[in-house]
Parts: sequence; C-alpha cells; structure tokens
Amino acid sequence: MWTPSSAPATLVSLARLIIDPPASGTWNMAVDEALLESAGRGITTLRFYQWNEPTLSLGYFQAAGEREGHAASRDCPLVRRASGGGAIVHDRELTYCLAAPIVERFGRQANALYDTVHNTLVETLAEFGVRARLHAPAAINARPASQAFLCFQRRTRGDVLCGEAKIAGSAQRRQRGGLVQHGSILLSRSPCAQELPGVEQTTGIRLAADDLARRLAARLAASLGTTWEEQTLTDHELNRAAGYESDRFAAPVWINRR
Repeated sequence: MWTPSSAPATLVSLARLIIDPPASGTWNMAVDEALLESAGRGITTLRFYQWNEPTLSLGYFQAAGEREGHAASRDCPLVRRASGGGAIVHDRELTYCLAAPIVERFGRQANALYDTVHNTLVETLAEFGVRARLHAPAAINARPASQAFLCFQRRTRGDVLCGEAKIAGSAQRRQRGGLVQHGSILLSRSPCAQELPGVEQTTGIRLAADDLARRLAARLAASLGTTWEEQTLTDHELNRAAGYESDRFAAPVWINRR
C-alpha cells in the first residue's frame, strides 16, 4: 500500500459532522463553498451528501462543450465545481466534504489531510471486506499528453483503487485561511457512465451510503484526532449557500464560463 511521506493530519478536538439528504448539484456545490467560508473563520466540518438525480459536474478548468463528447450523460443536469480535476457523473455514490482551517495555503498541512483521508477510507472499506489500495504512479511528476474527460478514468497519486478500477478521488480548494476537500466514492455503476465500475461491480459487495459514511466518520475522528458533534448547517451558512447557488453555481455564466 502507498503511504504518505508527511505526518498524519490533525484537526481541532471538536468538530461538526453533517449528514445531508440528497440535493441538487448546484445546492451541493454551494454548501461546500459556504463551508469553506466557515473554515476560514475557524470552523471544522465533515459533511456527507448525495445527489437527488444523476448530475454531471465539470472541473473548474474544463470547457462546458466537452460534455458533448460523453453521450450517456448529455441529459444530466450540469454543474461546475470550484475545484479542479475531471468531470464526474454523480449518481450511485457517497460524496464527502471536509472543510477545515489551514495555516499554510501551500504546504504539508494540506497534503497530509489529503493523505490521511484516503488512507482512512482504505481502512474503512476493509471493514466491509473491500480490498482497496492507493494509486502510486511510477513517476509522480509525469503528466499525460492528454487527459480523459471523466475524473474516474484518470489516475492521480493517492487515488483509491479496487483492482485497477478507480473508486474514489478527491480535490482540494484553499482560500482565506480555509481548505475544503471534497471527493466521490463510487458505490455502484451509473447508467449514465457505464464505463465506470463501482465497488459493487469490482468486489460484489453492495455498500449502503449511510453505513459507509458513519464508519468513515468514526475512523476519521481517530485518524484526525478529533471528536464529531452531529449538527446541521447554521442559518448563516444556509443563507450564504443560497447566495452562492443563485449567484454562482446555478448561473449560466458560471457553468458555461469556459
């Protein structure tokens, strides 16, 4: 198994756990943005969520027109993430967001958090009998001449694999003293992305999203040296998320900006 070169990340001793019901893509991205803002004020949050319909999210730097090359997801609602990476068909998955204060915008603290979350996910999957590992490329600095449209057809250091199939990946965004890391755990194949097997197809094990979320939260508490207190979004965060949704994530000028 690939192991991180940096020390495990640690968080504040008490942090929030939010388990949200399925929602639209624009709302999910808006909430993650509001949590990044809260992280800049010193608030740490682990949020698990799902999607109320199959949704295609683009990485920040992808052109909206690229979606036309993926026929199976053309009818899915489209949203653009504020984080980078490839496109994701969000359907039969568990999505997480970890938002935390960070001292160094570019440094080992952020890298350690990424490593710790992915290593802890591998350990949690093992509790269900799922054998997973982290991707360790032979040449870390090597970049392919071109990258696949879909995130789960790309490979990045630390991606979570079952066999040769990528079943989890994450991206980070950092600003104003806060960091947000969000990622998708592919539980099963989506009809809108038949080329991507999930945990169920690669192992024969069907995972319930809520069970996985709670076991992963418990292990992350130990890995990160924190205790979760289950809460909901504050009124302030709900208002901020509503603003981010209308002004950014649901706005055509944002979605089609590239």
